Formats: sequence, C-alpha cells, structure tokens
Amino acid sequence: MKKIRLLTPGPTPVPERLALRMAQPIVHHRSPEFEAVFSRVREGLRWLFQTKEDVLVFASSGTGAMEASFVNFLKRGDAVIVVDGGKFGERWTKFAKAYGVNAVVLKCEWGNPVEPAAVERALRENPSAKAVYVQANESSTGVYHPIEQLAKLTARTPAILVVDAISALGAMTLPMDAWGIDVLVSACHKALGLPPGLGFLAAGGKAWKLNESADLPRFYFDARRERDNQRKNQTAWTPAISLVEGLDESLKMFREEGLTAVFARHERMARAARAGMQALGLTLYSKSPSAAMTTVLAPEGVDSEKLVKHLFKEYGIKLVGGQDAAKGKIFRIAHLGYFDDFDVLVVIGAVERGLHDLGAKVELGAGLAAAQRSFAEQR
Repeated sequence: MKKIRLLTPGPTPVPERLALRMAQPIVHHRSPEFEAVFSRVREGLRWLFQTKEDVLVFASSGTGAMEASFVNFLKRGDAVIVVDGGKFGERWTKFAKAYGVNAVVLKCEWGNPVEPAAVERALRENPSAKAVYVQANESSTGVYHPIEQLAKLTARTPAILVVDAISALGAMTLPMDAWGIDVLVSACHKALGLPPGLGFLAAGGKAWKLNESADLPRFYFDARRERDNQRKNQTAWTPAISLVEGLDESLKMFREEGLTAVFARHERMARAARAGMQALGLTLYSKSPSAAMTTVLAPEGVDSEKLVKHLFKEYGIKLVGGQDAAKGKIFRIAHLGYFDDFDVLVVIGAVERGLHDLGAKVELGAGLAAAQRSFAEQR
C-alpha cells in the first residue's frame, strides 16, 4: 500500500473536517440559510485579511481574482509597474498586454526578491503609474517580496499597491490595513485547505477611487457590482455554494488555532525544512525564502524532474519541480495549509531516500536529524 501525500504549492491537502462539511446537502444560494453562512464568511475573511474593507468572493481560481484586480482599477493606456520574478509575476504583464495597459516591467533574477530601491526609482521615473503589481510569495521560486516596504513607497505616490497573496495568505502575516496594501487578492486552495474554485479580492479607499474612472471591460469580475451584492450577503452570480460552506469551516479552524499560532506554525515548518535540506548539502534556491514553501537546487548530476517523478512513483510524495529556466534544476516543497511538523519530517525523509536512490551522495538521516533539532529548538 502506498499513501499519497500532497506537498505542492496548490492545491494543498483538504482536511477531513472540510470535506465532511462540503459533503452536506446543498442549500439554495438565494435563501436565508446561505446568507447566514456567507455573512460569517465575509466577517471571517476580513479577520484573515486583517482589514476593515470588504473582501469579495468570486467563483474562480486565483487567476480570476488577479484579473479582477487589473480590470477594476485601470483605464486603457494606463501605465503600471510590474514586478516580474517568476511565472506568476509574468502573468501581470500578460494581463497588461491583453487589456492595452502599458507595463513597466522590473525583472528580478529568479530566486531573488525585488529591491525596494528599484521600485522607488520606477515610481519616480513613471510618475503617472497607476499601480504596482507584485506577488507576496512567488510560488514558482519560493521568493517572498518585501511587501511592507513596497507599501510604504506607494503610499507616497498616486499609485496603488496590488499584491497577489494567493500562496501567502494564511501562511504569513500580511496585515492589509496596518501595512497600507491597497488591493490584496488570494484563493481558497492554498493555506485555506479547500479544493480550487474561490478567488478573493479586498480593496481600500485609494483603489476604489481609481475604480470610479476605470474603463477596462469587465462583466463577471465587476468588483463594484459584487461589493453591492455581497454587502447584502448575496453574490451577483451563482456562487460555489459547497466551497463557501467549506470556507466557513476553514475559517473556524483558523480562529480556533489563532492567527499568531498559524503564522508561527508555518515559520517553524519552513525553518525545519530549510535546515533539513541544507544538512543534506543542498542549496536553497530562494534568496528570500517564504514560510509557504522551501525551494531547493537539486545536487549536481541529479535532474530535479526525475527526482520529483521518482518520489511520487516510489514513495507517493508529490512535489513539484521548476519551470522554464529552472526546469530540471529545482524542486519545491510546499508546507502551507493543513501541515504539521511531522509532515515535514516525512518529506525530508523521502527526499533523502530519493536522492540516495538516484545516486546522489547524501548521508541518510542527516536531514531528518537537522529538522528534528530545528523543531526542538523552536518549541
């Protein structure tokens, strides 16, 4: 018997408690029963986003929320600044091309965070820029960008800061109001532990002011229409009812653990995973590693794609490799959502075995010992 263990940066494992909640008989979305659930969900999302603003729920993947954050606040011909440090940073530029927006692209070497000074310079050189688009965690590389510092920069300009927190929300603190993040988007299939299908968008007053003159085409992702409806605990269109029920349960789990404890758990797992990989003589790929995932360079002579396939075939451990220029060079271990210390130990043990199977010179047990020490020291 082989047990499958999912350690990808999305989707992530679905807790049995959420699966059972979503298996309950479906209710009608235009009913008091649904409105009661949606009211709790809206309040819970504000708590998770650490904001007083409305958090809008779309029946979509995270990319839908990203698109909503583009079309609701810009006009055709506007200039924006895009931080491009990976596959998801590239997506902002693709939106710009699709909608006739002029993107000033700040390329970051993969594995490196954007330099705040580069963003400051771009804002100074492009005073008409309406927005800065960036990932909190660039999940193709495992890089955490300096969101708090970027928010301080945009606060001094007319530009809004739009943050993709799809693989970051719930794994690390991103206090929207305290830091001054203007637009924060996320999705349900990462730290929240649900199947894919819900996207989230929260916007502050500076962004809603831009919405008044925004003229990019939109229909399904019309944030103002959704805000007006969702303030009545309804949605403009048919919602993903069962996922909303699961989200209600997920947010209850977050409250039971507490935000401080949730963030501490993710940071504890991240430190142990890094320690385990480095004890095997491996090099971390990210120069600014996030708490959501650990990204590692495969040792010389080992194709990371072969390692990923071998781990799944032989041990049921599902990791992901690299993309584009990083393909065959890195592997990514996600530890966001429904994970604990012992899940990390399992994956480290599997990586040790897998590398050993493929002929890499690793000391079996070295990674596990380092991770155990890390966990013990953090208690």
